[in-house]
Amino acid sequence: MKNIIKITMGVLAIGFVSCEAEFENPVNEEGFYDSGEADFSQYVSVGNSLTAGYADNALYITGQQNSYPNIMAGQFELVGGGEFTQPLMADNLGGLLLNGTQVAPNRLVLGPGADGALGPQVLAGQPTTEITTSPTGPFNNMGIPGAKSFHLVAPGYGSVAGVPQGLSNPYFARIATSESATVIGDATSQNYTFFSLWIGNNDVLGYATTGGSGVDQTGNLDPSTYASNDITDPQVFASVYNDQVNALTANGADGVLINIPDVTSIPFFTTVPLRAIPLDAATAAALNQQFGLYNTQALPLLVANGIITQEEANARMINFQEGQNYPIVTDDDLTDVTAILEGFLPPEQAALLGQLRQANDSDLIVLTASSVLGSQADPNDPTSIVGVGVPLGEQFVLSAVEQERVATASAAYNATIEGLANANGLAFVDARTALAQVADTGVPYNGGLLTSTFVSGGAFSLDGVHPTPRGYAFTANAIIEAINERYGSTIPGVDIGNYPTFTASNDVAQ
Repeated sequence: MKNIIKITMGVLAIGFVSCEAEFENPVNEEGFYDSGEADFSQYVSVGNSLTAGYADNALYITGQQNSYPNIMAGQFELVGGGEFTQPLMADNLGGLLLNGTQVAPNRLVLGPGADGALGPQVLAGQPTTEITTSPTGPFNNMGIPGAKSFHLVAPGYGSVAGVPQGLSNPYFARIATSESATVIGDATSQNYTFFSLWIGNNDVLGYATTGGSGVDQTGNLDPSTYASNDITDPQVFASVYNDQVNALTANGADGVLINIPDVTSIPFFTTVPLRAIPLDAATAAALNQQFGLYNTQALPLLVANGIITQEEANARMINFQEGQNYPIVTDDDLTDVTAILEGFLPPEQAALLGQLRQANDSDLIVLTASSVLGSQADPNDPTSIVGVGVPLGEQFVLSAVEQERVATASAAYNATIEGLANANGLAFVDARTALAQVADTGVPYNGGLLTSTFVSGGAFSLDGVHPTPRGYAFTANAIIEAINERYGSTIPGVDIGNYPTFTASNDVAQ
């Protein structure tokens, strides 16, 4: 049952074919297009990994060259836009070094694993990008992978000394103008005339990708107390985002604000099937017998004593059947009854059942679960199959309750973003709706259909979170469309079919 996700050669063929452009771009002659009310001569982009061009779980040269700001800057040249500089990495491997020690992993490529199955593999090689060797700035692309909203205004976020302790960001440390610099300060110190701001995804993303292992900090207004996977309080977001917009518009520059997509619609949450456990009739019957006393005696007893509700008891019932089954999972939002069960059961069984339930249609199984779901947890115990005899850890499952926390925070962030765009007369991009179309129906282009299907859909890279160059080109077009609508410009979009998708392991130039 191991290796739930299998990528067939047929899927690969689709992916490679879709990388080829079907038609040439229309003729783009300078002077044919109009800048409208805006001045695009000096453009600065501020944000996180999405702005930097991060893809395949790393930042690397080719990804940066296909970042949406770089694509947009190329189109801005047609209406008077100037040079756009980026803090390019030293290679296409993507890893980072701190005094020679690797502190960030190499990128993913598509290749055969140890079992011969095709899938994302870490590209081997020694990276050459050293954090302490700063490239020459200033840089128009101020996208910092990993940054949350409040990080952009945090002094010391680019301190090299803080990187080993996790107190600062290695990507910003590489380019910060000083140990105490802020991202927004370094961005606004430039002589720019137009800006883009896309921040906030990471304020919920870490919580979601780790199956809700963080804390929803709504109500806590002190971000210095947050852990890396916590949800940012919406009031904190509103305050720092307002400060950022004020700083970016202080010199009279025009710009565009971009809202937060639904993070749960990306392939990281939609690829691994919920019914991932195949069982024959005999095995299903044996498992039901194993959990029989739990279903028929333990749960009713817990209800009778007021420890859990009947609704929770119903949610905790375990029932396997012949065919494809939901895995058993640990859910930290359930009442922990471990201590109570220890009075009746051996400790290991009590721990197993303490917060146990079976997954259901409202759950999302994260992409990283594919490496453990259906595997044997204990090499000496053939019954220790993850999802059957051993629950899938809560870090691999985003429950309906956890999804609601993400959705509530995201909605609040988006209300702030749109409100400030309107209040300041800035262009506004509804990235949530645009990327929902990619996930729901796909977006046609002249060579095919862009979808969120993992690998073959073309929109998302091999980490299941960040776009491919083609996905970034789609993003650039959506932003350009909003800019044209607000400022009366006629900047042309790009042909997304001319941009590639994933990279096979033997196609990488290091």
